Amino acid sequence: MARDIRYERLRDLVMPGRSRAYQVVGCVENERGVEGGSSAETCCRWPGRVGEAADGLLTLFLCGDVMTGRGVDQVLPHPGDPELRERYAADARAYVRLAERAHGRIPRPAGFAWPWGDALRVLEEAAPDVRVINLETSITRSRDFAPGKAVHYRMSPGNIPCLAVVRPGACALATNHVLDFGRRGLEDTLAVVAGAGLRAVGAGRDADQARRPAAVPVPGGGRVVIFSYGTGSSGIPAGWADAPGRAGNDSLPDLSDATADEPIGRARAAKGPGDVVVVSIHWGSKLGYDVGPDQVRFAHRLIDGGVYLIHCHSSHHPRPGRGVRGQAGPVRLRGPHQRLRRHYRP
Repeated sequence: MARDIRYERLRDLVMPGRSRAYQVVGCVENERGVEGGSSAETCCRWPGRVGEAADGLLTLFLCGDVMTGRGVDQVLPHPGDPELRERYAADARAYVRLAERAHGRIPRPAGFAWPWGDALRVLEEAAPDVRVINLETSITRSRDFAPGKAVHYRMSPGNIPCLAVVRPGACALATNHVLDFGRRGLEDTLAVVAGAGLRAVGAGRDADQARRPAAVPVPGGGRVVIFSYGTGSSGIPAGWADAPGRAGNDSLPDLSDATADEPIGRARAAKGPGDVVVVSIHWGSKLGYDVGPDQVRFAHRLIDGGVYLIHCHSSHHPRPGRGVRGQAGPVRLRGPHQRLRRHYRP
């Protein structure tokens, strides 16, 4: 099984018995390697087709943790307040100096596309039908640092083009950083994302907005319907959950079968003819490789309940991908590549 697939490589993915095939840009296991015995190491570069279902190919780009705060924000054209309240740094520009010490001079101001590097070119070559990013940064000028947190991520609203340049169909917001600057920071984030013409999912000004999926039309009809959920295991405080009349993120209280039934019900209610349902979940420890049995069981239940694909993140590096057999779809992604890293890069 491939354990670390670089972002510029694509893995073929066929759903036996379905009219549509899926090609996912990311770190996944080849379903044919599970079902049919072909090599799980076989990768391809776009352009290319899944031969068994070429005309029904749907390509998804699923991006892991996108962190555009700290030093990234400081080198972009409209840097915000550099203040940090971290144990090792009080100024975000310290991360720029560390990065330059390790990698050489960084242009200032850098262009909005600069943080993505060669990934943008590869993404344009892949030409995915739908792009989803997990946004782990509050977009605000607020100085209302959430108490009790060791790290706060904040990007200036003026730098939103660095997200728009990748043209995401949806930005998943149910993370442990979306309320780093309080509910005002969340409301600012929602307003900036919407103002840039982007879809936010997984957080909102109230429970109705936070739980509303993003529906992205795809060529040939149908939509990719995206839900975003967060869990306490990723570091999301319990008090950040949405509620009627209260801003927050869409949080799962646990990973029990009873809890899984709610997202399954929402997915079934939202899905129309020809639609594909993707559930994006922020869960698990940082920088670890273990995937708990409760996560595996929860993911299997969602797949068996009608979810096509599960996009998991939080670890800050790739974790093994695994194919999941089920009525509705065969794939779960764990730990897609993190972009715009925070460790020794701006």
